Amino acid sequence: MRHFFSHTYILAIIACLLWSTAFAGIKIGLEYTTPLQFAGIRFFIAGLMIIPLVKDRKQLITSLKKYPLKVLRVSIYQTIVLYSLFYWGVSMVPGAIAAIIIGSQPLFAALVSNAMQKNDRLSLKKLATISLGILGIILIAYHKGWESNDGVDQLWGIAILIFANIASGIGNVYVARLKGIISPVALNSMQMSFGGMVVFIISLFIEPFAGFSHPLPYFLSLGWLSFISAAAFTIWFLLLQRPGVLVSDLNIWKFIIPIFGAILSWIIIPGESPELIPIVGMIIIGTSLILYGLVNKRSR
Repeated sequence: MRHFFSHTYILAIIACLLWSTAFAGIKIGLEYTTPLQFAGIRFFIAGLMIIPLVKDRKQLITSLKKYPLKVLRVSIYQTIVLYSLFYWGVSMVPGAIAAIIIGSQPLFAALVSNAMQKNDRLSLKKLATISLGILGIILIAYHKGWESNDGVDQLWGIAILIFANIASGIGNVYVARLKGIISPVALNSMQMSFGGMVVFIISLFIEPFAGFSHPLPYFLSLGWLSFISAAAFTIWFLLLQRPGVLVSDLNIWKFIIPIFGAILSWIIIPGESPELIPIVGMIIIGTSLILYGLVNKRSR
């Protein structure tokens, strides 16, 4: 049983399942505060939550002294740039369009890894299976309806979200390059707490300060989201630094986040129920995952 839960694909699914629960928590928290302040506090707390998991606390100081630029680079792409752009972009485009762009993150991760990693080349078959997964996400998002909005703002919002996806892909590559150099748990703790602090400071210059006097639902959502960030990113960093794990192969599992999110919505949110077109979209996404696995297995 222990071996089962340590399998790369099982851990990837667990991380994606945790991430899929974040949408409800973000929705609750944003009722009481501003996006960047909420994100900054969330990731700062998440980084602190990971510290007890670091086996050798001295490694935190040692890693910062020996590899400050490497830690800073991961923090910039994985937290500061990614989540600043993410919250900014989502505020500028309709939800359906945002879902499509964000759902295409595995494609951008594969493309970025293909450009930056010599051992992670993207074949036409892999590209075809990834495109099939994106088609499933488009089908689900399109079913929810397209909202009219100012065209220029939408274009800017889409561009911002694309840059967020690229930042995520670059961050994943830099984490993978630190295999055997910095403990993934220590790295995640440092980059997340520092990144969260920077995002919060940035928010003070562009958002009105919302204060800290909030009702219980805010703190419950903040606590849950901080735990998600700490647990899911630590798992992800561990997987990225495993021998033989490729960035493009691992990121393909992020396609299942919309599936888990929809199922949880049907279970938790009143009035939500399964519909034919979203189910068809999920089947397409699932098929793309299976095909990608088969292609990847034959290519080795």
